[in-house]
Amino acid sequence: MGKDKPGFLTPKAIANRIKAKGLQKLRWYCQMCQKQCRDENGFKCHMMSEAHQRQLLLFAENPDEYVDSFSKEFEDGYCELLKRRFGTKRVHANIVYQEYIADREHVHMNSTMWETLTDFVKWLGREGKCVVDYTEKGWFVQYIDRDPETIRKQEASRAKEKMDMDDEERTAQFIQKQIERAAETGKQHAEVEYTELKRDDEGEKVTFSLSTAKKEESRDKRKAKSALDEIMEVEEKKKEKQNRKDYWLTKGIVVKVMLKRLGEKYYKKKAYVKEVQDLYTGVIKMLDSGDVLKIDQTHVETVIPALGKAVMVVNGAYRGEEAILESIDEKKFCCSIRISQGLLKGRVVHGVQYEDISKLHV
Repeated sequence: MGKDKPGFLTPKAIANRIKAKGLQKLRWYCQMCQKQCRDENGFKCHMMSEAHQRQLLLFAENPDEYVDSFSKEFEDGYCELLKRRFGTKRVHANIVYQEYIADREHVHMNSTMWETLTDFVKWLGREGKCVVDYTEKGWFVQYIDRDPETIRKQEASRAKEKMDMDDEERTAQFIQKQIERAAETGKQHAEVEYTELKRDDEGEKVTFSLSTAKKEESRDKRKAKSALDEIMEVEEKKKEKQNRKDYWLTKGIVVKVMLKRLGEKYYKKKAYVKEVQDLYTGVIKMLDSGDVLKIDQTHVETVIPALGKAVMVVNGAYRGEEAILESIDEKKFCCSIRISQGLLKGRVVHGVQYEDISKLHV
């Protein structure tokens, strides 16, 4: 009679279960069959098995579909772990990878389009899914959170900060105007001298020249508007209502990155918009480093160039028009532009807000 199989609690059975539970070498894993072999001999036997050969025939019919599917699963699993475990913190890419492969059912990298973890990390940076950077310690990644709820909270926080800043600026401007007005009043009192009215000749008449008529005439001119001006004003209000949107990213403009968690390498650095996706998201290229990022419009702001430089109107009545920056009114946070192309070429527009225009990339 044959020998009985070893019991469940024998040392050999326990050792076999420990080996089956733990991670094995990647080169002895078959992703198509989802089978992990313990050694080279076992992997060689599996490669010659009928079941493996059937899987290879399926793979040969459409290899790109399988590779893309495995790559997508690997990317989703890695990014989900990065988001859940580390949030938007900067972390070493290999630390995340080691935690990811701790799951025995993970998708192995040898079945994806990337040969190494470095290739995968570089791809995440090019696609704008993470902020990546290289140091002497290796590659680091930082997840870019695009959750709508997170973006909404960030927008609300930025709006509150801007409102508080506007209130402080208005208060400071009001105090400054009061100081200037008081200084002007004191100067006038010091300069005005009152003298007695004297007549040198009894036969000469004293006459006073009043400019009231001229003032009334100039006031009437200011009030009077031609029919053409009124029509243009109505049309401009109509265009303002139609073209005023909550999205403004435009291809070819220069923007400034304002997301602090991207690090000093990108924060407050300028880039130009290479491509606009789904209205609110843009692919930008940094002007200094040449890095390409995918970023939401809430994380960038417009750039005002020097006088005489070309700008693009990104919002409002003249949205999409190229223009030249004519002047800047720092007190009212607005500027004047001259349309440089199209049917409106040469027209000067006053009172354009800073956020409605941005510098054109040359």
